[in-house]
Amino acid sequence: MAVEFKDYYAILGVPRDASDADIKKAFRKLARKYHPDVAKDKVSGEEKFKQINEANEVLRDPEKRRKYDELGVDWDRQPPPQRRRKADSAPAGEPEFHFGGTGFSDFFEQFFGGGRGMRPGEAEGLGQSGGARRGHDIKGDILIALDEVMHGSIREISLQKVNPATGEGETHTFKVRIPPGAPEGQPIRVPGKGGDGRNGGPPGDLYLHARYAAHPDFRVRGPDLYHDLPIAPWEAVLGSEAHVKTLDGTVKLRIPPGQTTGSQLRLRARGLPKGRSGERGDLFVTLSVQVPRSVAPDERDLWEKLRDTSKFDPRSPD
Repeated sequence: MAVEFKDYYAILGVPRDASDADIKKAFRKLARKYHPDVAKDKVSGEEKFKQINEANEVLRDPEKRRKYDELGVDWDRQPPPQRRRKADSAPAGEPEFHFGGTGFSDFFEQFFGGGRGMRPGEAEGLGQSGGARRGHDIKGDILIALDEVMHGSIREISLQKVNPATGEGETHTFKVRIPPGAPEGQPIRVPGKGGDGRNGGPPGDLYLHARYAAHPDFRVRGPDLYHDLPIAPWEAVLGSEAHVKTLDGTVKLRIPPGQTTGSQLRLRARGLPKGRSGERGDLFVTLSVQVPRSVAPDERDLWEKLRDTSKFDPRSPD
């Protein structure tokens, strides 16, 4: 099965020597443009958003980025890690597996998937001679948007089983239910969609491990979300109100007087669902005090007047 090379640097629009900060900035800029909630063309925006997430998944991780950079021009001549592991753990002639609808490309699956698509799991009865034998379990990953974590969703997945000797295969399409609050890394079991059984044995199962798509506005820690909010110096000193994005829509947040960069305000129950409990995590808003890079002459006069009249000393030991 031909695999298309993915130029992750080109996808994010950064040079190969881009810093971690440059990669983060490029991802957030593109993700805000192509996120399905705001993209003008929902279909193309969703596909572009998946590509951006995949590129970010590799380039933000030092080990994945190192492996990617080492692939070089001979990337297609190197045996994928999953195929090497498959040869060690499964009988000769076992099929290879390729997914569709998981949000990841075949290129990512082969080199960075950590088992996605071609590594069978432990099978009951494997190694027994004769008799009915259960098929291999198949393990993979599925990229899930935070909106899907919030509300749950139904995803259509295709699974292609390829005979490594002939290159021929058959594709099965089925629907997978993603429950609300599915924790990252949690396996979603799809019964009977694994490897074929032998001698009348039952098929194995498919286990798709949830991987959260990076969001341009939120960071995830368990069921809690974190959002960065820039504020002006006068808002930090005097207090203010600001409109803050949440997964439920925009809400008004009161900023008390006397805030500093790094201060956190909590919006209760505005995070992700906690499994089936019906409870939700919190949204933590991290404040960042911003100063203008340049000021007009009349503004400068006001800043100078404040400097001359204020008794505040940020370097005072008290």
